Amino acid sequence: MRPTVEILHVPGCPNLAPMLARLREVTDLPVAVREISTASEAAAAGMSGSPTLLVNGADVFPNPGQATFGLACRVYRDEHGSVAPVPSVAQLRQVLAITKLTAWRLRASPQDPVEQAAHRAILRAFATTGRPPAPIDLDPVTQGSGRTTTDILAALHELDTIRLDPVGRIAVAYPFSANPTRHRVWIGGGAVAYAMCAVDALGIAAMLGAHTRIESADATTGQPIAVTMTAGHTSWTPTGAVVFLSADAGSGPSATCCCDDVNFFADAATARRWVTAHQGLAGQILTQADAEDLGTRLFGTLLASAR
Repeated sequence: MRPTVEILHVPGCPNLAPMLARLREVTDLPVAVREISTASEAAAAGMSGSPTLLVNGADVFPNPGQATFGLACRVYRDEHGSVAPVPSVAQLRQVLAITKLTAWRLRASPQDPVEQAAHRAILRAFATTGRPPAPIDLDPVTQGSGRTTTDILAALHELDTIRLDPVGRIAVAYPFSANPTRHRVWIGGGAVAYAMCAVDALGIAAMLGAHTRIESADATTGQPIAVTMTAGHTSWTPTGAVVFLSADAGSGPSATCCCDDVNFFADAATARRWVTAHQGLAGQILTQADAEDLGTRLFGTLLASAR
């Protein structure tokens, strides 16, 4: 399902046209426009000032300091902290890239109970050993389902929940990679695993409810980058490190479409130089907080019911 984009506005809102113009610059998704005339309509629709941008029904620029609902003009803050009537092009590009990636990965979540159980068993094997289970190790999970383990793994591969190599072995179970990558993750002082990308590495702590230490490197300079996540506290070295998020989502498996381009950089300036050198690569530079939040959104609930 494609993300839905909707603008809520009051009659005659002078900032509706600029919002629409900026959205046209950053997305080809259809944008619905809804006029709100009363306070009760604003409360029912979730409009916190005009214009309000909803993506998949949620306000993507929540402002705790602003009235929950209302018909007044909306006040935004741009990426520099300045007051603005609408979000900047960079801000819109970021929230829509994140929304697109999140929706893409959610579509890869298995709905069949046996496929869910097999998926969780695969993730737990990576978490405890740093390696995927052999297909035969999953037979106790799939037994009695009326389907073979091979069939279930093929279904998970088709969903892009996992990736199989040419001989049917598990090569990827997002966020984990069976093969070495730039992103090495120490889990709870025990297993050492590899993550598919920077965001995947950041999501492992939330998924497992465990302490992790990520050791990676700037994709341009090779400068070491470390992220320690302990009991809700995160420490980044160097302190100015950022993550580049590729927006090339939805055109095929994550492993081949965007994972190689979702990397850590020592600072925003280095990331911008890398983006400039890769003309045609769409995406967004994420702050540390945004990258951590995205990792949690993508992976934080995968094992929640199992825990």
